[in-house]
Amino acid sequence: MNRENSKKLFKNAQKYIVGGVNSPVRAFQSVGGTPVFIKKGKGAYITDVDNNKYLDYIQSWGPLIFGHCDKDIEEAIIETVKNGTSFGAPTEVETTLAKEVLELFPHLDKIRFVSSGTEATMSAIRVARGVSGKDDIIKFKGGYHGHSDSLLVSAGSGAVTFGSPSSPGVPTDLTKHTLLADYNDIQSVKKCFEAGNVGCVIIEPIAGNMALLPADKEFLLELRELCTKNSAILIFDEVMSGFRANLKGSYGLLDIEADMVTFGKVIGGGMPVGAFAGKAEIMKQLSPEGPIYQAGTLSGNPVAMSAGLASLKKLKSNPLIYDDLEIKANVLMKGFKDICEENSIPFHYNVRGSMFGFFFNDKQPKNFDDVCNGDEKRYAKFQTEMLNKGFYFAPSAYETGFICVAMSDFDIDKTLAAFREVAKSL
Repeated sequence: MNRENSKKLFKNAQKYIVGGVNSPVRAFQSVGGTPVFIKKGKGAYITDVDNNKYLDYIQSWGPLIFGHCDKDIEEAIIETVKNGTSFGAPTEVETTLAKEVLELFPHLDKIRFVSSGTEATMSAIRVARGVSGKDDIIKFKGGYHGHSDSLLVSAGSGAVTFGSPSSPGVPTDLTKHTLLADYNDIQSVKKCFEAGNVGCVIIEPIAGNMALLPADKEFLLELRELCTKNSAILIFDEVMSGFRANLKGSYGLLDIEADMVTFGKVIGGGMPVGAFAGKAEIMKQLSPEGPIYQAGTLSGNPVAMSAGLASLKKLKSNPLIYDDLEIKANVLMKGFKDICEENSIPFHYNVRGSMFGFFFNDKQPKNFDDVCNGDEKRYAKFQTEMLNKGFYFAPSAYETGFICVAMSDFDIDKTLAAFREVAKSL
């Protein structure tokens, strides 16, 4: 497959943009090769600058649940833009979208919109610390909640450890208040509570940066109990899984109530949007009602709000969409597993709604250490070979894949046929 124009554009981009990309995973460093420069998208497919067409299993990392250039979302954006792109002032559509979101979550009373998932989680943690009056937080190894300083930590050593910075430029004084626990291991969480003065716990109940790794329901129930017992605020990071795994995210699947929830991706309909929501007694501490400060000029941007509203209304009008998407995801993953078994390739997978993740592992992963035991070289070869056949999977073994409404059964069958050929060389 010829990608000469992508190679030229990447070389030129490197002259002006750090690494030639504006987000590291796009550089294809973990899978090798040159990043694909995209020209346009329509439905389930994207087309690159060399006019190669790909079935897109990334879908802008999740938000495009209806695929590229959905007619209703596109019209909502265009109509809104005609009246202006940004005002830095309240608009009615902010309230309308807020109401639509909160109607789905009876345990959440108030919401605030921001412009990214990182901003949502960073702000939620600030509020949680302010309300609890305690500085320490617990996160889980392998869990990604954006690139704010307190969350960029490495595991260190020992069963219980305060985080040390995993990126230059992050002061140790900030990460020393972050404790790390093991995903799906409640004993490690208990040790963290014993070691620190914990004000909040943040977790992806359906982790999307460990190639889709859902938390066990029993684990989350015990985590909920621990937080209540220790007067710590439980934050569910559903920037990726909210409205993707289920119309109500993990709440619709598990019926577990977090004190705060962060959202993103789908409620932007492809535009830059994040949000955090919580119980009234927590959210009232946020400025201008309370002393905890957070602000953003582009928060509640009318174009993004309109796109998100159009997307969410379509989902709420037909919640059976998730059943169809989950069927397709399971057909794809079950097909992959059967093909791998035929070729003696270790393979495990998870599916939640329109999200899927798979591992070239000997056993089903339960935590980040298990995920890291996967065969990254095999994944890199898989990604490269499938890309060359016109199927766009994430350029990293640690990312989640997505099914969109525009994908057909024929698209899934084509993918399985291509993988059957690729698997012979894996």
